[in-house]
Amino acid sequence: MPESHGRGGMVCVVDDDETIRELLSAVFDADGFLVESYEDGGAFLAQPPSTPPACVLLDVLMPGKSGLEVLKELNARGASSPVIMISGSADIPMAVDAIKHGALDFIEKPFDPETIVRRVREALSAADARTEARARHAAQDVTIVGADTLTCREKEVLTLIAGGQSNKEAGRQLGISPRTIEVHRARIMEKLGAKNAADLVRIVLSYDEE
Repeated sequence: MPESHGRGGMVCVVDDDETIRELLSAVFDADGFLVESYEDGGAFLAQPPSTPPACVLLDVLMPGKSGLEVLKELNARGASSPVIMISGSADIPMAVDAIKHGALDFIEKPFDPETIVRRVREALSAADARTEARARHAAQDVTIVGADTLTCREKEVLTLIAGGQSNKEAGRQLGISPRTIEVHRARIMEKLGAKNAADLVRIVLSYDEE
């Protein structure tokens, strides 16, 4: 398990591709992060890092435990570190499953390593804003039918989309990709019974006016 000694927090890279592990380790190390890499999910779960990582980069398809299985196990253990899933054969159902189980973002291969570093930094810098948003929503009396089934993240996305922000703008504010916003929006529309984006906004506005 190769290590590097940065000062920007720890990033765990879990991927069966040695080239990917070495590349991401080098890039994050150069950007000031401490990096620990694992060749499969079983090794990561059996020997977790000594300190909670700032972020976990988790490949979806690996020998043994899949990335989604590892993600579910982390949830069962009560792990709070944000997880970004990476995959070379991603599809919408797979992304929905990952996000449903708490993944922060879903990035497809091939990717630019610098882009992943930027995504991680954006996600970490948005942590305080997300915490405040959760507290704000928890304090509100939600009256929209079906809103009680929304996750905290979906409520954040709903607030931004209903406020007129694009997927790109909302993703930038929350530190996640536009595609991840699309997945959240699709789930929100399904839960609230909205036929399209305009219908979703009308639902929100109708309750705001009450």
